[in-house]
Amino acid sequence: MNSSLSQPSELSTPDFPGADFGRSADGMPVARIGDLSFALVPGRDSHYFLASAWRMTRPLSDLKRDDFYSHHGSVANEAAFRGRMVEQAEHCRELRALARQSVRMNCSTPWGASQGATIYADGIVCHTTAGHGGFKLSAVHNATVHPTLRADGGWYEEDGAWAIVALTFPDLFTRYERKCADKMVRDAWPDAWEAIHGRSLLPGESRERDSQAFAQLHAGDWIVISALRSDHHPGMTEVIATIGGKRDERAEERRFLVPSCDYAVGRFGFVIDETKHAAYDGPSSFASWRRRAA
Repeated sequence: MNSSLSQPSELSTPDFPGADFGRSADGMPVARIGDLSFALVPGRDSHYFLASAWRMTRPLSDLKRDDFYSHHGSVANEAAFRGRMVEQAEHCRELRALARQSVRMNCSTPWGASQGATIYADGIVCHTTAGHGGFKLSAVHNATVHPTLRADGGWYEEDGAWAIVALTFPDLFTRYERKCADKMVRDAWPDAWEAIHGRSLLPGESRERDSQAFAQLHAGDWIVISALRSDHHPGMTEVIATIGGKRDERAEERRFLVPSCDYAVGRFGFVIDETKHAAYDGPSSFASWRRRAA
């Protein structure tokens, strides 16, 4: 375990109103913000992730790993955990100040009948349903959405399109929500983000832009589409690759052997280096390839 996560001292709380910090019974950094308790949980290979539980009333020092059941993604270290908790506490304070109103509305949505609604402002309502949900904007409010992002009918689903609402009406959202929304729009709709902000996104600022740049740079390279440890060559990974990583039945496929210690898939795929990775036409560990060769 990383030594930064094994110190027994308690974390100081006076500088972080609304967030109480401590150590769990099994030594994890933990925090409580309102009804939510959080833990920095050790994972594999010295990585950590954020977990939470609702309405855990026991002292933080009595909590254990098994008490936490919701997963919120990776966290680099204890300092990042503390920063995320301070951000969460600020988010909660801002939410209270926004005073959003929860109501019941009898109406249909693209995802089914509304089972609950939160009024952000007159004409801006977020609905929940049995399986999904999202925002409904009035015609007047929808007309203010940037044309490249505007949805006919004013419905914006909760998984991604909610960010369009937050981008358009930032005063109705917390700082944390605005940060998440900005990232969502940069990643999913980079053209619209650039048009709104009047500048080009830099490398690393947009997953979609970076994906496009990767595809352009490696359009003529062999990119792995499937891989597994070789049964015939210990220490090697057998891979199937296509030009540009295309995945369709018409694309030419080739096999290569890559040292397993070198095989690490990046953000957009593993690029074959033909000066280092040998083309392979021997016995295959892929069942589909064995059937094809039979």
